[in-house]
Amino acid sequence: QVQLVESGGGLVQAGGSLRLSCAASGRTFSTYTMGWFRQAPGKERDFVAAIYWSGGSTLYADSVKGRFTISRDNAKNTVYLQMNSLKPEDTAVYYCARSNRFTKLRVAYDYWGQGTQVTVSS
Repeated sequence: QVQLVESGGGLVQAGGSLRLSCAASGRTFSTYTMGWFRQAPGKERDFVAAIYWSGGSTLYADSVKGRFTISRDNAKNTVYLQMNSLKPEDTAVYYCARSNRFTKLRVAYDYWGQGTQVTVSS
């Protein structure tokens, strides 16, 4: 059974930074793409970023390019999302997820964490 546990969310002022972490159980973490998604109240769950199993390739939503950085440490079974220059519109619950495809498509991700709240005040 795969478990994904996010942490690092919180309240931050606009222009500030946060780093999210997602710890995964299981010995096959290093063979999967890991992604971050976010969901604001009343909105769909949207793609934010993804990283290939080796860490050699990444994908980003246009809205976060240049501000967010996804990374992973396969030795620690952990994926990170460094978020800089945060804006109020980044406020959402952030979820990490696992996929056997390198993709932005939400439906391709099969295991999800419980989410962590990020709130950016103006």
